[in-house]
Amino acid sequence: MALRIVNAGRGCGTGVWRCPACCERPFVVSGGSACDHRQMISTGGPDGRAGIDTALVKRLIAAQFPRWAHLPVVPVTVDGWDNRTHRLGDDKTVRLPTAAGYAPAVDKECDWLPRLAPRLPKAVPTILAKGAPGEGYPYSWSVRDWLPGETASPEGIDDMRQFAADVAGFMLALQRCDATDGPAAGAQSAYRGASPAHYDDETHRCIEALGGRIDNERATEVWQAALAREYRGEPVWFHGDLSRNNLLVDGGELSAVIDFGTSGVGDPACDLTIAWTLFRAESREVFRRTVGQDDGTWARARGWALWKSALTVANCPNPEDELVAIHLHVINEVLADHERLT
Repeated sequence: MALRIVNAGRGCGTGVWRCPACCERPFVVSGGSACDHRQMISTGGPDGRAGIDTALVKRLIAAQFPRWAHLPVVPVTVDGWDNRTHRLGDDKTVRLPTAAGYAPAVDKECDWLPRLAPRLPKAVPTILAKGAPGEGYPYSWSVRDWLPGETASPEGIDDMRQFAADVAGFMLALQRCDATDGPAAGAQSAYRGASPAHYDDETHRCIEALGGRIDNERATEVWQAALAREYRGEPVWFHGDLSRNNLLVDGGELSAVIDFGTSGVGDPACDLTIAWTLFRAESREVFRRTVGQDDGTWARARGWALWKSALTVANCPNPEDELVAIHLHVINEVLADHERLT
């Protein structure tokens, strides 16, 4: 019997959720909300989310890659949203998309990561095999190497200023990669790398929904400034979700960058949002100086950060949730930067 993997419409507190914390595409959270979803991806959640469990992974491996069938399969502790990931032995992972909207990223990563990897200063996932639909699972999937490290957090980073410089260096190296025939920004990248105007109506609704929790007038000014500074450069590679969850730290330093599912070729402004979501004060200035970019790119980056944080806060049903405080802080930092730098 085929698995039922649901890709539903947007809702709030109804069990149907479009994840604002890491992407904007819809999915179903079992009895959850945005705040519950944040907990789920930080703890991995129960095995079987989206109909993908250990038993299915074992069947797929046995049927398509029997040379690995003897290896233990265990769900990872920290799981993503677009995909479910299981450890396969000590040095491999199995990654399966959770819905049809995420499935095209399998081919994209299998095609492009081997070309990008030699030109990047930090490790990225190595694709070991691509699996086909089977055992009732309807999408392509992949087997990758296991990259050591923990997701980035200030507590695990020895020198945040050096970390900021390393992240900036990775971004610049990615932008220097040959973009010829690369996947153009658009639906395949959830419109990362395209104009933030794609989210214009949504951003205005979210700003209005936040009421007195932010300075609506200043937020609207930041958003309009982002739309006014159109990207006129040559398309370059961008990651699309360069957040702390996709940066691995080993030995206190940046060791790897993972999850290129929303990557593509276009405007790199979306990758700069980490300036406000992870870096503070001195490390933010190091990142800004190292990564460079013109004033227009930074204006669009502030727009991307505002959109994402406003969406997260507006859709979280619990105003006291820690996630709300985090993203309100991001918004205030973005507004302050806009006033200081323009």
